[in-house]
Formats: sequence, structure tokens, C-alpha cells
Amino acid sequence: MRIAVLDDYLKVAPSMAKWDTLNAEVSFFSEYIPPGLMATALESFDVIVAMRERSAFPAALIKALPKLRLLVTTGMRNSSVDMVACREQGVDVCGAPGDPKSTGATAELTWSLLLALFKQIPKEAANMQQGLWQTTMPPTLEAKRLGLLGAGHLGQCVGRVGLAFGMEVVAWSPNLTEERAAKAGVKLVSKQELFATSDAISVHMVLSDRSRGIVDAASLQTMKATAYLINTSRAGLIDQPALQKLLTEGKIAGAGLDVYDAEPLAANDVWRKTPRTLLTPHLGYVTPENFAVFYTNVVADIQAWAAGSPIRVLN
Repeated sequence: MRIAVLDDYLKVAPSMAKWDTLNAEVSFFSEYIPPGLMATALESFDVIVAMRERSAFPAALIKALPKLRLLVTTGMRNSSVDMVACREQGVDVCGAPGDPKSTGATAELTWSLLLALFKQIPKEAANMQQGLWQTTMPPTLEAKRLGLLGAGHLGQCVGRVGLAFGMEVVAWSPNLTEERAAKAGVKLVSKQELFATSDAISVHMVLSDRSRGIVDAASLQTMKATAYLINTSRAGLIDQPALQKLLTEGKIAGAGLDVYDAEPLAANDVWRKTPRTLLTPHLGYVTPENFAVFYTNVVADIQAWAAGSPIRVLN
């Protein structure tokens, strides 16, 4: 049995699970494989391990991998895998959950971005290196309005921190009710009010056909000139060209982004040169605790499948 472990950018996978218990040939890929080269690179493998949605597996690729019999994805949801094509070709898809506390890591990153922007930390740190002193006057968070686009578990984690800072926390999502908002300790407002009145907006929704582009140009254009937008969810939730235009024109104060339409982000991507941004390379779920649980569960998935009793089957 030949196993390919993809997208191990940090070269940590070999040390995070007991791969030798599989009695198989395991190959670790630390470099991203471009879509056009995937079929050739992976054609000899029986099992492929995908790290979240870093690499896509559309129907055309699945059909080009006749030896493939098991695809394991870290996490219990992966929209980049064509589940129907896998099922039609007899490929089992199994999920490998991570550390239950991993959502806390994403909330921590959300607040790292928000605080760094509000307090002008990147600019002031760079200016200190240049010999300058006090070049901005960062505002306080207390009494400012934090808008949550989505008030599920992660949104609530972010909201609790906002409340601790003395912020007014409001939320909106298509299915959010006043009762659920009250239980989360936040106030339900309309989508229009959230964008027009919030001093910081944090996006916490699952990307789907229904939610794609839910942060549209019209919503972005109503934001206050002093407001910040934070996205640690999925890039597809936001109209990317519209956001870039607002930032370039200085119509909003800034954006903290951890997710992009194409990942890894190309070295010459326009986002790398877009002003008023603070960018991180999709770090929300990248913690040693989370990856150790991911890969341990991956090995368990492969062991169960090899024994004829697959677990956590997604298709």
C-alpha cells in the first residue's frame, strides 16, 4: 500500500503520528502540487491524505487516479473534494477530526488581527525600527461596536472577548434569531445595520453555494471609513475585488485576512500589495495541538479502512 500525505508545508507530519504502524510506504509532500501536475504526481498511490482544502480533488482528477481507493481529509468537511465522483469510482472518503479546542485558535488569530489593526502595531513597530516615535493615535476598543457575521461557536468565542473589552457586540446571519443571539450574549441586528454601524466586522460563516459572496459590494460600501474587516473563515464569503477597491481607495480603515481564493497565495498576488491590509497565511487552524490530533486520526482512519471497517466515512 502506498500512501501520499499532501501539503505538509511545515514538514511536521512525519513526527506527529505513528505512520510506521501502517506497514506501508508513506510519502510526504511538503511542496504544494499545482493542479495540472496532481494526476502525474499521485497516480501510483492507493491512499491520499489531504490537509483540509489545501488541494482540490474535482471529478476530473479523481478519474485520473485509477489506483486511488481511499482519500482521507483532515477535518470532517471538505468542499474541495467531489464526493459523488469518489463514490462512483469506488473511493472511500474519510474524515479525521482535529483538536476540539482548535476553534479557540482561530478566535485567537481573529483577535490578533483585530487588535494589531486597531492599535496600529505593524506600522508603529516598523516605525520604531526606523527611529521614529509615536506616529499614530490608536483608539480604544471599549464602547466600540463589534459586528459578527455569523454567531455560531466560533463567532460566539470572538464575541465573548469583545464583551470582555467592553464592546457592544451585534450579530447577523440568515438563520440567526433573537433568542439564539440573546443566549450568545449579543444583539441581533439587520445585515445592513451591522455593516453600516460596526467599528470592526468579523466573518464567521461556513462557505456554501448559499453563502458565497454574502459580503457583497453593496454591504462593503456602507462600512464606516474608520472600520476594519476581519476574515478568518473563507475568502469566497466576500466580494474580493470590491474589498480590494475599497482598501486601495481608503474607503475603510483596513482588513485583516487569513484566507484567500487561491492558496497558497502566489508571490505576485495583488493582495500582497493591497494597502491597509494585515495578511496571515491561513494560520487559523495551524497549531501543533490540532495537527497532532489530525494526523493521529488519519492513521486510525487508514488502519480501520485497511481492516475492512472504514470509520468516519464522508461519502
